[in-house]
Amino acid sequence: MPRPAPCGPSTGRSRDRGPLFALLAANVVSVTGNALTELGVPWFVLVTTGSATRAGIVAFCTMAPVVASSALLGPLVDRYGRRRAAVLSDLSSAAFTVTIPLLQAAGELRFWALCLLMGLAGFCHAPGDTARSALVPDLAALSTTPLGRAAGLYDGASRCASMLGAALGGVLITSLGPSRVLFVDAGTFIVSAGTIALGLRGLTETCDTARTRMSPSAYHADLVEGIRIVLRTPLLVGICATALLAQGLDQGWSTVLLPDDVRTKLGSALALGLLETLFGLFAFVGALLYSAYGERVRRRWLYAVSFLIVGAPRFLVAASTHSLAPLAVMMAVEGLACGCLNPIIGATVYDTVPPHLRSRVLGAMTSAALLVTPLGGLVAGYAVSAAGLDKTLLAVAVIYLLVTLVPAVHPVWRAMDPAREHRR
Repeated sequence: MPRPAPCGPSTGRSRDRGPLFALLAANVVSVTGNALTELGVPWFVLVTTGSATRAGIVAFCTMAPVVASSALLGPLVDRYGRRRAAVLSDLSSAAFTVTIPLLQAAGELRFWALCLLMGLAGFCHAPGDTARSALVPDLAALSTTPLGRAAGLYDGASRCASMLGAALGGVLITSLGPSRVLFVDAGTFIVSAGTIALGLRGLTETCDTARTRMSPSAYHADLVEGIRIVLRTPLLVGICATALLAQGLDQGWSTVLLPDDVRTKLGSALALGLLETLFGLFAFVGALLYSAYGERVRRRWLYAVSFLIVGAPRFLVAASTHSLAPLAVMMAVEGLACGCLNPIIGATVYDTVPPHLRSRVLGAMTSAALLVTPLGGLVAGYAVSAAGLDKTLLAVAVIYLLVTLVPAVHPVWRAMDPAREHRR
């Protein structure tokens, strides 16, 4: 079987920044919509049912399909084109997301239907995230942007979008109601799809023109190949293992623990929106700083220090205070450190993985990292119901501290700093 040619920009175009800017803009719009949903849906469940357990169930139903589709659809993204996958993913997500407020307006939204629709939207959205991320190195090369800088800009765009979404979310939830915010989210998916379709038109798409259809055996081979690359690279295994635990704990924080802490102690969706806005703002600043100066610093130690800051402190602060100011300061500091993490991981993966395998490897890594994430909100909801909010926050802080110590002490993370002559 011949090796497929790498997906990427057509060779006739030189120093064209337009496609990279279009990708960044599409990501901003899409992630802004996601941030609205991440605020609106948990708040809707907590306000209408008063149940942290049900909020956790919705979080589980949302994330479980993301894990499956990230792993299973990566080979299809590589095979049929990343631009196509991004557009189709956004349009499908829009269709399922807009159904939720429509059913709510008609008085027909049941809890099981909310769980099902959130799951379908998550299943469709994950391949788009993989496709956009896999496009970064090719569009960076097209625009002659250094890879580390492009990774920082891409993550910075995502952070900026989270900030905007959180700011808008608090206001829109208060003014429109949490279910109607999903109309806005569906619209962002449509805008994102149009931006990708128009901004990246004319780029080389299909990796393998010899076969327009993928047989089951070829699909299986592509899927296994991506997983094999991850398993044979100790650093990628380490990234996946620590991210797996961290993402599960983060999911419990964002979908249950933080909303319930704010609702119980502060009683305001605006306060929740403010906290998420601060995190997004400073994460955006952190990503931009890494984009500008990150290539001058050793990746491993910057990652290790940032990871420690991102982990346990916020849980300790939330458990020990009943006022907004300390938590707001902690969210700002955490955001600044968090802004460095994804660009470092992105640049490391782009340096390590062959271009034609990029989508399936990123999909496999995303799926591995998110494997326990669906349980994060579910377990957090049950833990709060059983032990109380503050005890749960303290227990999670201890676990997170142990996870974040790994990159600082384990030797496999030395490979995060390749020889300078091999950096792109």
